[in-house]
Amino acid sequence: MKPKIYVTRKLEDRIIAKLEKYCEVSMWDKEDIPVPREVLMAEVPKVDGLYCLLTETIDQEIIRLAPRLKVISNMAVGYNNIDLTAARERNIVVTNTPDILTETTADLTFALLMATARRIVEAVDYIKNNQWQTWSPMQLTGRDVYGATLGIIGMGRIGSALARRANGFAMNVVYHNRNRSPKEEQELGVQYLEWEELFKTSDYICVMVPYSEETKNLIAEKEFQLMKETSMLINTSRGGIVNEDALYHALTNQQIWAAGLDVFEQEPIDNTNRFVSLPNVTTLPHIGSASMATRLKMEEVAAENLIRVLQGRSPLYSVI
Repeated sequence: MKPKIYVTRKLEDRIIAKLEKYCEVSMWDKEDIPVPREVLMAEVPKVDGLYCLLTETIDQEIIRLAPRLKVISNMAVGYNNIDLTAARERNIVVTNTPDILTETTADLTFALLMATARRIVEAVDYIKNNQWQTWSPMQLTGRDVYGATLGIIGMGRIGSALARRANGFAMNVVYHNRNRSPKEEQELGVQYLEWEELFKTSDYICVMVPYSEETKNLIAEKEFQLMKETSMLINTSRGGIVNEDALYHALTNQQIWAAGLDVFEQEPIDNTNRFVSLPNVTTLPHIGSASMATRLKMEEVAAENLIRVLQGRSPLYSVI
């Protein structure tokens, strides 16, 4: 008898076909609408495995409703949507999909850095709104990327991939990490700086650490006060790592020059969000891993993780 699983979002047909070879599959069949919580609560008591996205909050209430649950397969690198303590108490395996999206997210991060520095989105709107009437010397002028100093907070896989891209632009790359990374220092020519020095020194600061209770509000008022008035903050990691009140104050009081944000404390946002109306902010809808190849690979790995655990084998990647 096949184990039963629930999938919280419509997936590619080939991924569902793979899951159906080994499992009895029920699925929320909408691609662009998250599964309602009441539907999820009705489904989890019946299943041995849960395939979810970061849009689902798998908290203690959900886990308590699922006496048969053996595995939660999260189609994401981050897992702050899952109550790990509650899962651990029940010996439920939690898996994720790291490695796959490293290069794709680094691409997006560097693209967002460049778009923010050179005011690309603002310039596109300039033409759409029929504002381009002439050429003038300081029209839509931005900041140089080539040769500037990039500060990376978190020299993990994606941070290292970002440093490689920055080297192509002759950037001076500095970083801060919980532990120093001698290998990256030697191979990539990056320089370790203490926390405050990184904020004082960098022209661009990219946030590359995962979200946790330790990193919540990691960057707040103190850090923005240290930054140069010409500097920029880029966040493609998770919302909540950067204190949004402090960031908004820094942007509207010229403490920093601009920000590029792919993530927010509460998602999704709409056009009433306070950052959307700021001309010195480039906002994106959490698309760090959004290449077709990467998203398909994430779907595949999340499926493989789930199947392996239900077969009594080790997953490709596990959180607990």
